[in-house]
Amino acid sequence: MALFDLPLAQLRDYRSTSVEPEDFDAFWTKTLTEARSHALDARFEPVETHLSTVEVHDVTYAGFGGHPVKGWLVLPSGTTEPLPVVVTLVGYGGGRGLAHTHLLWASAGFAHFVMDTRGQGSGWGPGDTPDPVGSPPSHPGFMTRGIEDPHDYYYRRVITDAVRAVEAARSHPLVDAARTAVTGASQGGALTVAVGGLVPDLTAIAPDVPFLCDFPRATTLTDRDPYREIGRYLKTHRGRTAQTLQTLAYFDGVHFAARGRAPALFSTALEDQICPPSTVFAAFNVYGNDDKTIEVYDFNEHEGGGPFQEAVQLRWLPPRLRG
Repeated sequence: MALFDLPLAQLRDYRSTSVEPEDFDAFWTKTLTEARSHALDARFEPVETHLSTVEVHDVTYAGFGGHPVKGWLVLPSGTTEPLPVVVTLVGYGGGRGLAHTHLLWASAGFAHFVMDTRGQGSGWGPGDTPDPVGSPPSHPGFMTRGIEDPHDYYYRRVITDAVRAVEAARSHPLVDAARTAVTGASQGGALTVAVGGLVPDLTAIAPDVPFLCDFPRATTLTDRDPYREIGRYLKTHRGRTAQTLQTLAYFDGVHFAARGRAPALFSTALEDQICPPSTVFAAFNVYGNDDKTIEVYDFNEHEGGGPFQEAVQLRWLPPRLRG
């Protein structure tokens, strides 16, 4: 796939046309207040992985609506003092996967918390968290579940789960709550940006090729899933475009990014048709902290930098977490 989006010089100045709802902050304050009315009740059960370098705990905590959400907590073996923590949020269709696949950040000397994604985990990386909330008719996938009303929209639940994941990770006695970073790619990158806008005291965030940014452009620029799920929904439900974009504005990474306060390391790929680079730059360009950088992979698609970006993170993140 050749380049299809704006030239890089224009990307660096690009701004989204997404209109921020007037009650955006009130909506999310109320959402998180309701979630916190349920006891977090984070439980950590040791798991035998037959690995000698890490200790793993199976995690359950209360997310949106008090619903149980699963996760993993991975610690370097023999940890006795609180460590900085990296919270990882996973990509579209995947779940928390198997415990032994999460070794990177514990190997770097940090606690590592991996959140399962409700209702997902059957496309790749098996998941263990159901979504007990139904929705009106929607297109197959997750993008249009409850899209008629922001209070019912699927990502209201998932973003709330992600904020509560940070709270669950920080509740463990071997985690230094004052030194918390959040990472993720694609959907996980979108959730990272959202958490960065909703949790004011993070140490750093590192969203890779983030999804759910600049819906007005994304839904008309690319015909690739998952954004295309919205187009196919609107193709069937004619006349609902304005209402749909109004709902999506409450979940647009552009508006969360404007509220971000932690140092941030973004990435994008110029041939990425799943999360087009202009949509990523739309969030990056308005990000609320000047301590921000974006890695650009010129000839890559949605894989972005892959392990090369992990190497960048391993240089960029530890000095901030240990500082």
